[in-house]
Amino acid sequence: MDPILILVATFVITCLAIGLVVHLANGGEQPWSRTPRVTWREAHARAETLLKEMLTVAEYDQLGERGYLDVPSPSEPTRTYRVPRGGGRVAIVEGGAEIESLCVTPVDSLPPGDVVLVHKLMIEGDEQEYLRRANRYRLRVPANLLRTGV
Repeated sequence: MDPILILVATFVITCLAIGLVVHLANGGEQPWSRTPRVTWREAHARAETLLKEMLTVAEYDQLGERGYLDVPSPSEPTRTYRVPRGGGRVAIVEGGAEIESLCVTPVDSLPPGDVVLVHKLMIEGDEQEYLRRANRYRLRVPANLLRTGV
């Protein structure tokens, strides 16, 4: 047998053996993935802490009492985005009436606090991009309400 072939085979087997030892020493995880695993409960608690830090006291109180956060539109003075805490569509409210709802959801599962904060930051940071990404659902207003101005 060719001595170079034996040398290469020995090298490959040695590398595989070292890789297996490192893999087992890391509990079966890859050595580059040293990110600690976080439980859903821990993620939820961290998200809630961040939410409380990022919102004003009034915003956080509103979210707790009403179950949604009103985020004023940066571009339309009469428009407010009503972001629900528990997921679901974001309502667009103008002049006190809901005129449209938006479906904007994260790709991965996130704790509710993170979802609320993402909506708020996206609306405040780039409202037009937020609207572009959303699936929009216009509400149909009955004709009699349009005539009476209610």
